Amino acid sequence: MLFTVYTLPFFYFTVYPLRFHPLYRLPFTVYRFLIVRLKGKTAIITGAGSGIGQACALAFARECARVVLVGRRRELLKETASQIQRDALVCPGDITKIADIRRILSQTVERFGGVQVLVNSAAVLHAGTAETLSEEEWDETFNINVRGLWLMSREVIPYMRKAGEGSIINLSSVLGLVGSRSRAAYSASKGAVTTLTKSMALDLAPEQIRVNCICPGIVETELVADFIRNAPDPELAKKRRTELHPLGRFGQPSDIANMAVYLASDESLWVTGAAMPVDGGYLAGKA
Repeated sequence: MLFTVYTLPFFYFTVYPLRFHPLYRLPFTVYRFLIVRLKGKTAIITGAGSGIGQACALAFARECARVVLVGRRRELLKETASQIQRDALVCPGDITKIADIRRILSQTVERFGGVQVLVNSAAVLHAGTAETLSEEEWDETFNINVRGLWLMSREVIPYMRKAGEGSIINLSSVLGLVGSRSRAAYSASKGAVTTLTKSMALDLAPEQIRVNCICPGIVETELVADFIRNAPDPELAKKRRTELHPLGRFGQPSDIANMAVYLASDESLWVTGAAMPVDGGYLAGKA
């Protein structure tokens, strides 16, 4: 009775008449694009030519961010840009070289005026144990996965400080939280990314620059596809790794990109220093 007396008048005079509004019958996907979460933000995304980096670039563009596509292969970046078709700057470069990073930032500021978001997605994986890995494989893993990420972040921070805000999103891994067989260098590098994220978050919090990392499980990227394809028994290799995820499937790059959009947006203004698992339940059963 109370519902009828107090709520029906509100419903009939405010909500119900909206059925006559011309926008009322638009599909939900159209409403989705009327509300954009990253409008006005410029995001630099490394590893943007494929996999998770590419998915982040596409997702950010859909949310009306201006995106800067960074990677070593121009043709892959141009393919990503062709799918965006708006406010995308292609900047080929090597994140382990400070001259390349500074050129990328100079081009970004010249085109877009500043930068508010950095997604450190570029990475390399060499399988092996502490005994079987070569020195070259170990050094390359840390040079790209940790040193390159640190250099990119270090050079971007002054621009975020000037903007009065910033969000740095590092791509770590579930193997940056737990170990795994034959992943000695990769797991160690991602562990470094996770703890570096937390230290940076503490240092930069007073300036409203947030630093978080995403810890994916196994995601269907070109890198994972190559690993499965080259296994002695590819079908068995995929089955065993799928079983590690209680949700019963590998992740898709878009699963990770959705979390990156959240961390880049103002919806996460009180989130910093977090290591966010997006892993289909991989870590749920770990001690």
